[in-house]
Amino acid sequence: MNFQRIAAVAVSFACSTSMAAETLQPPWGKEENLGQKMVMEATTVCADGKGHYVAVVPDEDRGGDQLYYGDGKTFFLVPSLPFTSGRSFLEPRFFNKAANPNFRGMDWRVVSDIDLDKKAKTCALRCGEKNIALTVMEAGPAADVLRKSAFAPSPHQFAPYALLRDTKGNYYFVDRGTGTPDQKNYRVFIGPRGALKAQKMTNVISDSEGEIFSTKKGDLRLVLDKAKTSVWIENKKKSLELRQVPVEENLPLIYNDLGVYEGVRLGTPCDDQ
Repeated sequence: MNFQRIAAVAVSFACSTSMAAETLQPPWGKEENLGQKMVMEATTVCADGKGHYVAVVPDEDRGGDQLYYGDGKTFFLVPSLPFTSGRSFLEPRFFNKAANPNFRGMDWRVVSDIDLDKKAKTCALRCGEKNIALTVMEAGPAADVLRKSAFAPSPHQFAPYALLRDTKGNYYFVDRGTGTPDQKNYRVFIGPRGALKAQKMTNVISDSEGEIFSTKKGDLRLVLDKAKTSVWIENKKKSLELRQVPVEENLPLIYNDLGVYEGVRLGTPCDDQ
């Protein structure tokens, strides 16, 4: 299991618990100078007619766009993906089987996007294989929506870290806070598919050999050496060998089937689809 790669995916997808409560400065600041006013004027807002909006904001630093998604009261930043225009985003709840499973190290089957043609004034949202037509708002009403809204980081507070399974079909899932201050904030869930239960954590040990997640019920030992077996030790006596399940290849399973993230909003334009 590539723990460093898994951690990188987690961090790129969401922000920390502490950041989720913060607000962001709008991309155009207070519109106090020409540059800020130009950013506002160049921002496009696409609406679905049901009170949901996608703001496509030009991002000079990355040479593309930055997406925000909201309800007209709060817009959440949608983390951008590398090697894109900024209109593509990780969306593990929707799967596009026709996409490239390994483009520059990333599975694009779990990537969705916004298709915007400013000249033609057309906009569409793709969530996996589902396509949703959106309407490009006129500049005046769009600016009114943006100016009265607050801006915030992604609301998703935790992201997958490790997944294991025993021979009886029970899953052992670990996630953690994704911002720098919260990366040692782990959670452990155990149970059959669709019914994993959170375990009360008592301690976490991490060293060069791997990690031990101690709970009231037992210890989950994850080893970095693939030649060795990760185990679940209950009451310090009963030892159960676990099979490692690759996180990156099983994001749809994690987000749709385990039950851990049921009802959790990820702050992407696919939240309400």
